[in-house]
Amino acid sequence: MKLRRIMSLLLAVAMLLTLVACGSSAKEEAQPTDEQVENSTPEDENPYPNGQLRVGMECAYAPNNWQESEPSDTNVPIENVPGAYAEGYDVQFARIIADGLGKELVIVKLSWDGLIDALNQGQIDAIIAGMADTAERRESINFSDPYHESIYAIMVNQDSPYADATSIHEFAGASILGQKDTLLDTVIDQMDGVNHLTPVDSVPDMISRLAQGACDGLVVNLENTKNYLEANPNFKVIEFAEGDGFELGFVGACVGLRKADTDLMNDINAILATVDRETRDVMWETAVEGQPG
Repeated sequence: MKLRRIMSLLLAVAMLLTLVACGSSAKEEAQPTDEQVENSTPEDENPYPNGQLRVGMECAYAPNNWQESEPSDTNVPIENVPGAYAEGYDVQFARIIADGLGKELVIVKLSWDGLIDALNQGQIDAIIAGMADTAERRESINFSDPYHESIYAIMVNQDSPYADATSIHEFAGASILGQKDTLLDTVIDQMDGVNHLTPVDSVPDMISRLAQGACDGLVVNLENTKNYLEANPNFKVIEFAEGDGFELGFVGACVGLRKADTDLMNDINAILATVDRETRDVMWETAVEGQPG
């Protein structure tokens, strides 16, 4: 009987010690350190609760972005085109941004002229499509810091009477073509005396028309022309010295964001600031070399 009472007493003490230990642990967990408090982010304050970064692009503007039919270590599935994958310079920057935000990257293929509407309607979270931050576009959306600088040039056939031009004002009489709803079209109005042709939907269509002789010249991004020339050795790209070329009014390609998404813009700018010039140059050259012919 005495032994039984002793055993019961020991058991009770053991349970009490266990409860005290649990209470101490719970108390410690309930009182995080100052560092934990400073670095924590309550779920209800998370500005990206869906866990995704939905990015819109054409998937038809190499080397910025294009479509592939086979998966690779670097391309990303296109959500609305089963069995297709997005690749290119924009895609790689989209991956860097999504990783920096801790989000899953989702690529949505859209027509160029539908990107801004899709963004403002909430179908996508960002435009990463080689889009420049023009004053007109800034009326509808906001833009991040640039992730790539742009220079515009004219591409002609080598035997063109305009092949030796040194200024955009030496193309009088020429029929010049650009891409619909882009600055590749609107800057043509800066050229004196040219025939400003009705723009077409894509750069490949522009190139096809130049090859067929349907126009005298195209407005192109200089940084994109290496592959154009490899595929069309009879073409020539005309670069212009400062003061003789186009006045663009922007620096380069930026991430397009909704007006209300200022926190997201600040986060993206912070991520872009971590990618130095050398890294960007390597990424661009990799995209240029890997783009489809």
